[in-house]
Amino acid sequence: MARTPAGTPHDPRGAERFNEERAAYTVASAQPDLEGGVQAIRETVKVLKPVPGVYRMLDARGEVLYVGKARSLKARVANYTQIAQLSGRLQRMVSQTRAMEIVITNSEAEALLLEAQLIKRFRPPFNVLLRDDKSFPFILLRADHAFPRIQKHRGARRAKGNYYGPFASAGSVNTTLNALQKLFLLRSCTDSFFNNRDRPCLLYQIKRCSAPCVGRIDEPGYDALVRQAKDFLSGKSGAVQADLERQMAEAAQNLDFETAAMLRDRLRAATFIQGSQAINAQGLGDADVFALAAKNGQMSVQSFFIRGGQNWGHRALFPRHTADVDEAQVLADVMLQFYEEVPPPPTILVDRELPEAELIEAALSELAGRKVRLSVPERGDRRKLMAQAQRNAVEALERRLAETGTKAKMNRELAEFLELDAPPQRIEVYDNSHIQGSKAVGAMIVAGPEGFEKGQYRKFNIREAQTNDDFAMMREVMTRRFRAWRDEEESSVRVERSRDTDASDGSLDFARDERGKSHDTVLPDLILIDGGKGQLSSVMRVLEEIGIDDDVAVIGIAKGPHHGREGREVFHFPDGREKMLPVNSPLLFHLQNLRDEVHRFVIGAHRAKRSKAITASPLDEIPGIGPARKRALLLHFGTASKVRAAALEDLQRAPGVSATVARKVYDFYHAGG
Repeated sequence: MARTPAGTPHDPRGAERFNEERAAYTVASAQPDLEGGVQAIRETVKVLKPVPGVYRMLDARGEVLYVGKARSLKARVANYTQIAQLSGRLQRMVSQTRAMEIVITNSEAEALLLEAQLIKRFRPPFNVLLRDDKSFPFILLRADHAFPRIQKHRGARRAKGNYYGPFASAGSVNTTLNALQKLFLLRSCTDSFFNNRDRPCLLYQIKRCSAPCVGRIDEPGYDALVRQAKDFLSGKSGAVQADLERQMAEAAQNLDFETAAMLRDRLRAATFIQGSQAINAQGLGDADVFALAAKNGQMSVQSFFIRGGQNWGHRALFPRHTADVDEAQVLADVMLQFYEEVPPPPTILVDRELPEAELIEAALSELAGRKVRLSVPERGDRRKLMAQAQRNAVEALERRLAETGTKAKMNRELAEFLELDAPPQRIEVYDNSHIQGSKAVGAMIVAGPEGFEKGQYRKFNIREAQTNDDFAMMREVMTRRFRAWRDEEESSVRVERSRDTDASDGSLDFARDERGKSHDTVLPDLILIDGGKGQLSSVMRVLEEIGIDDDVAVIGIAKGPHHGREGREVFHFPDGREKMLPVNSPLLFHLQNLRDEVHRFVIGAHRAKRSKAITASPLDEIPGIGPARKRALLLHFGTASKVRAAALEDLQRAPGVSATVARKVYDFYHAGG
């Protein structure tokens, strides 16, 4: 059967010993290239000046190995030529370096921000990386409507309004949002829903909205609720509660018990929000708390988000590439990458002194547009809060290590069952989705030692195999996936030869391949195909044509005689053998999870393609006609078929359609006439 890449030994003593030997092999094999790396860096130093900026180390393919910043670029980059003073990690980086890119900045603080930005963009293998696939949710109180809407928000903050956050998870923001709806009765519906109501919706009936859409509250009354919500979310919760208590007392005194009961329920919602904050952060205002724990070569950073004296949740962050890096430097790198997506608060509490703390403060202040202060608490409530963050960091790391041990054990069992030479570090799973050959989509998901690598998922729009032929579709997907890898390999060889040829003139090539790093340039250790012998044979033929059939293990997963109802999946090997696992096997559940993930991904892609086709218009095919002109034509003629049948003079009379546009539309439909 197919094998994993040659030179990857099977070591029964475990993955840890194997990784140590592989690292030693990497250092030994890199030594012959060390002189070439140093030479490339020396050529760079010749043209550098003692100014602040950011530098990028590039390998032979032009891919980014490392991003760094410097107060003096000339002095900092020159340090990399002093090999004896570098750690083993940096020596390996220098041995792979073949070119550099330089960006000059106005200040060191600006360089620090640019460095974090480029690390997030390129994810270099020799930088500490903050690996967190999920963005942080916020609560948004919009300001673009007479009756502002309150809603959950992720992503870029483009909408006009007030943003409150970050919250640690969707669950925490949803819980808070539900309580805020009960407390302030603000609408959460879309503007189109709001504009088309003629009677209150269910949220009004269950006392989570004041129904401004149908006039149950006027604009001044709604504005008062909005002001209360802003005060509450900004930390003035005590004043809001006192005002509600006063109103409730007045209503009870006036024997308006219905209003008093409603105000009582709103007070309970306020108490719930405050009571759900398990961390005492009163008097802290807006602040973030970071604590780091390290064990067995791994690190965990625990973060607490305090806004308005309330805890809005916490999240454990697990940075990567931390070997041979000082713990304080890891924490500093994590924070700078974290604040690339989240606005920094005025106060940031950390559990240790950070290198270049004043520079970090200056950079974050520049990012926030106001003063940001770093602090290491030593006494009082802040010290207690930090101690709690440190305990959480230790517990999160211990859970992570336990999960990692379980995953490593599962990977070893997977290698044994599928007869691989070593536990797979990269697994690619493939599947197709279509309806009788139409709207066909292929998909690839990627799984690594730490779980799914969602940033490397890929969709393939099937272009050639449009018939109801699953085998042809799988061949097309695999051809496009691995043809790209082969082209990249050939291109890399050409680039290396070109640089060897041009090296004699002493010049330094600062250009790089703008394609950047891609999963297309990496071979997987294992390919899982959702299908039986036919799909497996199609894949093997493609890999043989490309010449990598001996480098990658390929397995087909097919449903058993009862179509998977009892978990009786059959695993097909390229040599024709078949294997099965016990119904209650944890390894079977793991493999089913991989298959189910590719099912979810490919079906979602197929549905999106179908939805787009359903809403598509024949006018979309006309080149040079934008959405506004298409809308004008459809509004004037009613349907696309009437546009097609219209005379040139009729098209010219349509509002917003010029004579040139009318001619384009007419010629498109009557070119053959």
